[in-house]
Amino acid sequence: MAKPVRFHATTFSRSVIPTINFIDLTDKVPLDVDFDRLIRTLQTFLDDCFVPAWGAPAKLIKGTKPKDRTWTFVFLDNPHSRDADGWHDITKDGFPLSKVFVDQAIASDGSVSITACHELCEMLIDPTATMWVDGPRGTVWSYEVCDACEEVTFPIDGMRMSDFCYPAYFEVFRLKHPRRLRTQYDYCNKITKPFQILKGGYSDYMRGGKFTEKTGSKAKARRFAVEDRSYHRSEFRKYGARAAHMRVLPKRQA
Repeated sequence: MAKPVRFHATTFSRSVIPTINFIDLTDKVPLDVDFDRLIRTLQTFLDDCFVPAWGAPAKLIKGTKPKDRTWTFVFLDNPHSRDADGWHDITKDGFPLSKVFVDQAIASDGSVSITACHELCEMLIDPTATMWVDGPRGTVWSYEVCDACEEVTFPIDGMRMSDFCYPAYFEVFRLKHPRRLRTQYDYCNKITKPFQILKGGYSDYMRGGKFTEKTGSKAKARRFAVEDRSYHRSEFRKYGARAAHMRVLPKRQA
């Protein structure tokens, strides 16, 4: 008889600045950047770029195993690596957990620094991938701060960082008066209105209970078609956290 599924509730407080523990568990796929330097650069990115826009600070540290009362950010070879049973999840103590699969990151983004930056931003704003926001024409959109502009990057200390949306990007009222209410919608200033998807981006939205993954171009759709997205955040949104866990469990024996 299979063991019963055990679900863990979140216990972290958003009123406390989180400490995020970066752990390199790669075995066969080496990182394409120095790990210590990556952590330092991501901290600079947060302090200088992300926090002024979002007010979501964090302290990044290097570790070798999970620590009590800290968020966890793990680097693994690929989705088939040991313990790679999720993309975004929570630890057994109820704290956020994020995983980056290095082989996929390098193949899709060109460098693990871009993927790590992307996932760090989204982890800080929506740790459990459950937030949605009202969008245009009766839709609700996933509150993902990097997806719409995910192929736009910029350098910090020689490493490529991911562009990210500003809070105004998710403010649907700005669409009613686009010129008068126009403001900056992303860090690199490429987006010109709320809910716009750049050619290299995508977004998930729902209308009438139907889930849609919309890409910014046909080229982006073709790239998605050959990419293994089995463990992506959108899977947790699409099926719910429970379904995402249940589908990898063995069937209960009679």
